[in-house]
Amino acid sequence: MAIDLPEQVKKALARFSSELPSARWVGSEELHLTMRFIGEMDQETFSSIRTVLSGVRFPAFPLTVCGVGHFPPGRHPRVLWVGLRPCDPLVQLQQEIEIALLDAGITADERPFSPHITLARFKESVPAAVERFEKAHAEFACPSFEVNHFILYSSVLTPHGAIHTKEAVYRCR
Repeated sequence: MAIDLPEQVKKALARFSSELPSARWVGSEELHLTMRFIGEMDQETFSSIRTVLSGVRFPAFPLTVCGVGHFPPGRHPRVLWVGLRPCDPLVQLQQEIEIALLDAGITADERPFSPHITLARFKESVPAAVERFEKAHAEFACPSFEVNHFILYSSVLTPHGAIHTKEAVYRCR
């Protein structure tokens, strides 16, 4: 499940892609906010997930993309990300999705929800370059946008990254 980003946000994030040549940048068309990753499943489970997600209720809410950082914390970055301004409705939506998935037989995610948008991945990073990038863009922010739906995606992993396909759209109510 994910929240798509408006084109103006994707364009703003895509401008970063020339700044760290050692990074493998996510294409602008693939940029999104992952609400929950599930992994491989059979068709019956997938159908059940589609059904239970239709019961998720949430109001529209504003979301602001801002700040940059990396995972894991420390001196060996593997993922470069952009963050989000703290947003209770986003956390509540993620919790509603998680509860719905339990009804579909999907076990709860052990990791805490850490809302971010992956910008790039590193096979081998240059920590000093990542640190300079983060300092240069510490104040980065995009105008807020309204979240009024989330999307169930399927994905296929390729050598060039994941290819995502929209399977269902769930609108706010």
